[in-house]
Order: sequence, then structure tokens, then C-alpha cells
Amino acid sequence: MAKTKTPLVTGERVVVAVVVSRVILSPPLSLISHGFSLFLLCLFAFLVEIRAETSPFLLSRFSPRRGASSGILLGAVTLPSVMLSKLVQLTRAISLHEAEQDELSHVTMQYWAASASCCAILIYLSVIMSQAKKTESLSSSLWLTRVSLTGTVFYGVACFVSLSMISHTGLNTSLKMLWMLFHGLAAVKLIRHLLCTFPSCASIGEALLVTSGLVLYFGDFLACTIAKICENLIPVDLVSISYGIKRSETGIIVQGLLLGLLLFPMVFRCVLHIYETFLRKRDGGQRNCTDAAKSILFFVSLVFFMVLAVPSWMQFVHDFHQHPFLWVLTFVFSEPLKRISLCIYWVLLIVVSVSRFYSISRSSKVERILLRKYYHLMAVLMFLPALVLQPKFLDLAFGAALAVFVALEIIRIWRVQPLGEPLHHFMNAFTDHRDSELLIVSHFSLLLGCALPIWMSSGFNDRALSPFSGILSLGIGDTMASMVGHKYGVLRWSKTGKKTVEGTAAGITSVMAVCFVLVPVLASMGYILSQGWWSLLLAVTATGMLEAYTAQLDNAFIPLVFYSLLCL
Repeated sequence: MAKTKTPLVTGERVVVAVVVSRVILSPPLSLISHGFSLFLLCLFAFLVEIRAETSPFLLSRFSPRRGASSGILLGAVTLPSVMLSKLVQLTRAISLHEAEQDELSHVTMQYWAASASCCAILIYLSVIMSQAKKTESLSSSLWLTRVSLTGTVFYGVACFVSLSMISHTGLNTSLKMLWMLFHGLAAVKLIRHLLCTFPSCASIGEALLVTSGLVLYFGDFLACTIAKICENLIPVDLVSISYGIKRSETGIIVQGLLLGLLLFPMVFRCVLHIYETFLRKRDGGQRNCTDAAKSILFFVSLVFFMVLAVPSWMQFVHDFHQHPFLWVLTFVFSEPLKRISLCIYWVLLIVVSVSRFYSISRSSKVERILLRKYYHLMAVLMFLPALVLQPKFLDLAFGAALAVFVALEIIRIWRVQPLGEPLHHFMNAFTDHRDSELLIVSHFSLLLGCALPIWMSSGFNDRALSPFSGILSLGIGDTMASMVGHKYGVLRWSKTGKKTVEGTAAGITSVMAVCFVLVPVLASMGYILSQGWWSLLLAVTATGMLEAYTAQLDNAFIPLVFYSLLCL
């Protein structure tokens, strides 16, 4: 298979370089090791991406999503850039005596965990490509190996220096380095599983972002669980402050619910294996479960696991005084008029919109990608009022909606009777070229794109617009760019792409216009507004240019990039 020639400088790489430069140049001197490590990670990811796109070996081995570039550079630097931006924001909070030093230590651990996961995956990818002796020259393989080893050594030194500064003893530093190694190994294992289990469903960069995020999310909750089991053996700053005292009940419930659903497929496989083993022993043959029996076993296991096992896990970690689901009901009815009214508004909007768009998608020739932008507008109508009026309730609602999506996707993938097949046909009406029958990710990415900036903005936040970054970038900017570009676009950014200059200009202008309206409203409600308009313009422009040039799933990357720039 012949090598393909790709340019070293592309629009996406230039935008990523601008974003990373903005993040690296923002931290104070106390975070210089973090900025240096992000620079090394960016350089390493750039070299790996160049190697991957000039050689077919890596792409053919994992069967990434068709029509997309590898996206390794963007996928490797997005989450570490977000965490470094959070660290910069926390240093401002500490200087104003609005946050504790322990909180900075915890976010530092999260930064290095995310960064270590991405670095380990890059090392794994470079090792794979160095083994491609038939398609690559030996000198090229040795060169990439030497660069990888050198960068890894410098990266490890930066990590050790940073962790030493937040540790009280050498033992603490050693345990933290082992904890980073655990994240890296887990990330390599997980990305292999994702790319092999769901071929042609994601690019390598998209899988890298999802992997590093899941490992960070699982690792944080696992550390809290381990710390509760052996509080005297785990350093306090390894986990969240005071083992969750400063964690909100909402955060614990959302985290436990999502992780429980992600673990449920493994649990159900074990239950199914035990049940089929019992049937074979009882009947003395090779009898397997019928589809009806599997469906009943699935729903019984799901209810038992999510109603009894997972809430018990939540209570153990956070010391709830009642069942977490009862706490949710108490929380909702603490302000019944506002929150019940908001739920009714959401249900009516969803029913009307989904039924209308479903009928249009079945009978109209409107392009799927354009039709789906109406869902972005629906997200603005749903989430923007709630974020301004009921932000804490919106946190919980996002978690509940995402849990429902995960459960329905499991049912659809496994074709669990009687919902699996009808659900599959229904969801296919809203898919586009980025989805596959094996895994539909667009609705997940839209919901997470709106939810993640809000979840990450909890606690001290002197950038009032940062929680709105997902709603603004996807609901306003991306939607206006697609609609205007589709109808009026003439000048294209590239010969092979569909994105137009007119669409990008419309997206940037619309986001800035909404910000001009939103800022006075937030100021009147007592929000802290300390961000300059020039920095806001830079963030909006960089995000708009990334949307124009990237071939990755923009719902996943654009909100995080916009959030990281708004936090600075």
C-alpha cells in the first residue's frame, strides 16, 4: 500500500497551535512545568499525527471513521488544555482567597492524570508504527522512537517536579507517579478496546479524547472509593478534597449513575454467563437462553444494579443520609413550582420537536446534517433559560438525560426485546455520515458538549460566560455557520471541504452578538464579569476557525476548546 502525501501545515493544526499557545502563555510561573509538559505533549502529538497520516499502517489496523483525518493532535491536547485552564483560573481564585490550596492540588492531579493518559496513548501509537517495517524505513522508525523516548523523559521530569511541589513527603510523590502510570496503562487498554469493538465509529483523535475523559472520570471516583476503604493509606490530596466533603450530592449522583451504566454491560455478561451455565448443568446439554429470557434477565439485572447496587456505592462514597433517589425527589420538590414547571416545559418541547423533525426526516429531502442543526437550536431553548434560572437543577437534569441515552443505546446495540429493534429504526432517522449502525454518537456529543462546561464550572468561577460555552458554540455558532453556509456560502476554506467563509463569519458574529446581550443580563443577576472583550473575541474566533477546518466530531471538541479559552 503506497504512502499518502499530506501537508505538514493544515488549517486544523494552525488553529490547534494558536489555542495551545494561548493556554501555554497564560499560566503564572508557579505552573511553568505544566505549560512545558503541554508543549511537549503537543509536539509529540504533532509528530505522531504526521507519521500516522503518511503511513497507512496505523489507520488500517484500527479502522477509524471514514472521511475524517486522524485527529491525533487535537485529541491529545484538548483535555489537558482544559485542565490547565482550570488551574490558571484556580490560581486567580487563591490570590483572591476564594479557593483553598488543596483544591489546586486536586486539579493538578487531574491535569497530570489527563495528560498522562494522552501521553501513554501517543507512546502506544508510536510503538505500533515503529513495528511497521514493511511500510516504513528503519531510519524513520528509529527517529520517531528516539524523539518519543526523549520527550517522555522530559515529560516525566516535569510531572515529577510538579507533583513534588504539592506533596509533603517523597512517599506521596511516588504514589502519585504510580497513580499517573495507572491512568496511562488504563487509557491504552481502553482505546484499544474502543477502536477494536467499534470499528469505523470514531477517528483516533475522537477515541483519544473519549478514552482520556473516561479514564479521568473513572479514576477520580475509584480514588474516592479506595480512600474510603483505607483512609490511612491513601494521601489526602490523591482524591477530591476531604474525600468528597466539598463534592455536591448532585455531582456524586451523576458520576455514580453514569459509571454504573457504563459498567453494566460487563455485569450483565457475567450474570448471563452464570445463568446459562446453570441451565446447562440442570438440563445436561448445551442449552442457551432464549431471546425472551435474555430480555427479562436484562431488565431485572438493570433495575437491581441501578436501584440497589449503584446507590449503595454512592452512599458509601458520600455518606448520604437517605437513598440517593429519595434525595433527588427531595431536591426536585424543594422548589416545586420552578423545577416541575421546567420539567413540563422540557417534555413538551421534546415531544413537539422530535415528532415534527422525525416526520420531516422521513418525508423530506432536507439534508440530515442541516436538519440536525434544529436540534442544536432546541438545545438552546431547553438549556439556556435553565442555566440562568436553575443551574443546580440543570446539573442533575443533564446527568439524568445522559443516563437515559446510555441505557437506550445499550438496548439498541444489543437489540433487547421488545424495544431494541423499534429504537434502532427510530434513531436511524436522525443519523448522518458520522454515525454508524454499530454506534450512534451524535446525540451523546451534543448533550455532553452542552453539559461538560457547566459541570466543570462548579465552584469558583470568575468567567461568567464559561458555563455557556457549549450552548453558545454548538447551539448558536455551529448552527448559524451551517445554515448560512449552506444557503449563502460561496467561498470555501479548502478545495475538498464543505465549510465556507460566509458560514464561519456568520457563526462568529452570531456568538458575539448573543454575548453582547447575555453579559448585561448576567451582570444584573450578580455574576462575576471580569473577562475582556478582546479575549472573548479571540476565543470566539479561534473556536469558529476550528469548526471550519476540523474534520473531527465538532460537538465533542468545539465546546471544550471554547471553554478552555474562556477560562483564561
